[in-house]
Amino acid sequence: MMSFHDWLLLASVCALGAMTPGISLAVITRHTLHGGHNAGALAGITHAIGIGLWAAATVTGLAVLFHRYPVMEQVLSLGGAMFLLWMAWKSWQAGKQPLSTPEPGDNANVLHGAALDGFMVAFLNPKVALFFLALFSQFLDAGMGQTARVQMVLTSMFIDGGWYVLVALLLGRSRFLPWLRARHHWVERGTAVLLVVIAVSVVIQALIPETTAPALTWG
Repeated sequence: MMSFHDWLLLASVCALGAMTPGISLAVITRHTLHGGHNAGALAGITHAIGIGLWAAATVTGLAVLFHRYPVMEQVLSLGGAMFLLWMAWKSWQAGKQPLSTPEPGDNANVLHGAALDGFMVAFLNPKVALFFLALFSQFLDAGMGQTARVQMVLTSMFIDGGWYVLVALLLGRSRFLPWLRARHHWVERGTAVLLVVIAVSVVIQALIPETTAPALTWG
């Protein structure tokens, strides 16, 4: 097991990484806007699963491959950028349509879309692996037991999922949500523009890599 001091430090940095506004927050907000707090919370849970996969890959040493074979990160980054552009197109198209309450038969499709988007936003972001590689390197050592490694992975997952589920619940049950829904055209278009800007940035960074340290965020 990790010492309480080390765990508290790890949890604090993970919380900062999750809470920093970014594409993940935009995706959770969008699905909460369309499907309510259930859809937003589900997107947050699947996002945490994607985060957990990267954390597990890091503690098992797989993330080191990104340093040895940069082309792996480049390919995954470009794939993630294409996914962001696809999401931007969906958001822009949704902004042209009136916002309607999903029918009972459509609820499964709404939840499926939220789950997929939440997971893919995290899974197709190799920067998450580099974030954990920089963070976990402060705690990992050759003699660390399996329990401590699992503790690190679960900590990152529960903090990430807990934060975004909380955001979805608070937003989905707040008086602010009807205001957003009344202006969903601008919300969708703003989200689409944000996604395009981030996608272009990802492509530029993938094709022109920089030797900079990972930022304290994964969202």
